Amino acid sequence: MRLRLPEAWPGDAERGRDRIGAKPRWNESAHRFSFLADLAALASEEGGRAARELTADWLKRFERIEDVAWRPDVTGDRLYAWIAFYEFLAAGPGDAALRQALLQSLARQMRHLARAWRHASGLARLRALRGLVAGAAAVEDKRRLGRAREFLARECKIQVLPDGGHPSRSPFAVLAALSTLIEARDALQAASAEIPAALLSAIDRAAPLLRFFRHGDGKLALFNGSSEGNAATVERVLQRSQSGAKPPPRAPYMGYERLQAGESLVILDCGTIPPRSWDENAHAGSLALEMSVGTERILVNCGARLRVENRAEMDRWRAAMRATAAHSTLILADTSSAEIGPDGHFVGPAFAAASKRSAENGGQYVWASHDGYRAAFGLSHSREIYLSGDGGDLRGEDRLEPAGPGNPGRGFAIRFHLHPEIQASVDASGEGVNLRLPGGGSWRFKASGAALNLAESVYLGTGFLRRGQQVILSGFAGPDGVSVKWGMRREPGKGAV
Repeated sequence: MRLRLPEAWPGDAERGRDRIGAKPRWNESAHRFSFLADLAALASEEGGRAARELTADWLKRFERIEDVAWRPDVTGDRLYAWIAFYEFLAAGPGDAALRQALLQSLARQMRHLARAWRHASGLARLRALRGLVAGAAAVEDKRRLGRAREFLARECKIQVLPDGGHPSRSPFAVLAALSTLIEARDALQAASAEIPAALLSAIDRAAPLLRFFRHGDGKLALFNGSSEGNAATVERVLQRSQSGAKPPPRAPYMGYERLQAGESLVILDCGTIPPRSWDENAHAGSLALEMSVGTERILVNCGARLRVENRAEMDRWRAAMRATAAHSTLILADTSSAEIGPDGHFVGPAFAAASKRSAENGGQYVWASHDGYRAAFGLSHSREIYLSGDGGDLRGEDRLEPAGPGNPGRGFAIRFHLHPEIQASVDASGEGVNLRLPGGGSWRFKASGAALNLAESVYLGTGFLRRGQQVILSGFAGPDGVSVKWGMRREPGKGAV
């Protein structure tokens, strides 16, 4: 095989060591062969031998087409991994038979993928097409490579929005799409093949959007199914994108606003629910916000899912995390702003959402609204936030306003979930909450127009359960609606950020 990719994603040597001598577990993740990067990170003959043994085992057991191992996205990932680590797999002395079997299987899987990629959707389709591009380039099938390039260019225009976002509205999807497109670009470049302009444009648009969703710790904001991810991985993807463009203040097609001043960063979800074909991991988090100061997160959403072996428990947590109550936003009558059906998709049409921003005296203002509560309760929700020029003062106002008949009055709660590292306590007056950051800085939260309480919360931003706290502003919205004002101000003194 002549194709040599210029660069592979770095693996985790610790995970690689765990695989040495372990019995193969051929689950979906293993079928993708991402473990090759981990074994290669060991930089030892032991790692190479384990990689060859696992590959030989797969070739012996899974040459017959079956649902999981040969699913288009899984096949696409596996082909790319085999090509990226071909030297690592085939470099051993006396491995001529493995090299031959590997090349024969690669060609067969590429032919299968050329037929099957259309059965994938969303990011899975993008991964399948990336694998098809790399596979066709590796076996020097110019006809299939040309067609795969055309299909990929078409998909780039669908899956990378004009602002660089993704139709699923997930920050993690932006990361996944960008890394996949970088791999496709590098495969074409290594094959000295023409790189579609649509592919290069998609990378150039997606890179600044990935920066848009990074907090000061280098990890991702928790909206619409995203987890924090790994800061080093995010940085590596951005470096390989070859784009140094700065994050924009707005992502109007994806539906987010970003306010940054001093050390403070605020990200606000201003969008509606994604179309049905993209919504299976989306959350009912309308007008949710997150805030970080420097490398420390303060206001968060609860996350996406809990990593546990028990599938039923994982599904329960996933459903809970998709609800409005798991987000730093207003919830009316203990009812999520969008209903998720038994099949995991949203029920009913998308609701209306809008946003606008302005600047004055160095400060930034954003106003946003949605009418997800209009049909059921006759109310619309709007949120206005202000961030001062030095980043030390965040103010907000949440309003429920009449938007139609059928509003006899409902209870509401505005939740502000705190990162588990934040120490929170209600002050002596009972009207504010003192927030202590792990680095020693202090902020004070105050509100008017609702009762203020401090309650327990959970955080699954890394996939593992952590206990935290949340500030809850609760009250009753009558027929004329209600207005609640709140704010966070950095406290002066030792340790202030």
